[in-house]
Amino acid sequence: MLTIGIAGGTGSGKTTVARSVMERLGTGQATFISQDNYYKDHSNLDLEDRATINYDHPLAFDNELLAEHLRSLQEGRVAFAPVYDFTVHARSRTENVRLEPNPIVILEGLHVLSDETLRGLLDIKVFVDTDPDVRILRRVLRDIEERGRTIQSIHHQYLSTVKPMHEAFIEPSKKYADLIIPEGGHNEVGIQLLSVLVEKYLTGVEV
Repeated sequence: MLTIGIAGGTGSGKTTVARSVMERLGTGQATFISQDNYYKDHSNLDLEDRATINYDHPLAFDNELLAEHLRSLQEGRVAFAPVYDFTVHARSRTENVRLEPNPIVILEGLHVLSDETLRGLLDIKVFVDTDPDVRILRRVLRDIEERGRTIQSIHHQYLSTVKPMHEAFIEPSKKYADLIIPEGGHNEVGIQLLSVLVEKYLTGVEV
């Protein structure tokens, strides 16, 4: 099994890169995991208190559970990822995502390369490097359309946690990357290069 980690700032295009590689590989070849599913569950707190948590800090994620699931897949066992509801800042009590031990596992998330344990489970480490102006515009659109946020709350969160956490943890994690893909999903050459590396692995060709 080949495990690929794709990191980068908010709105950088990590998911687009991951999905593009999976489409090139074809059905049944790769399992996709989003680190977003592994936010720690704070359903014991009131909604107002949950909203004040710094969700951009590495410690906001249950990386121990994520690492456990990666190891299960690498050992050929099915895992079940939690489902996180961003509108209420809590995990679903009734849903999960079945993760199959396919030949390729692609993990994407803000802090995939920030966490030493996760890095140790990755065979290929990728960083998607996109201009900050582009990233924040994508974040605004996503948070309004998909997560029911107001522009005021997005602005406050960006200045108080998103930008500081990016500078403190995400940007420095770029030094661990084996491959840096500028401009995310718009970089066809970078996506093609990553896809070729993965395809060579699948066919047994040394990379």
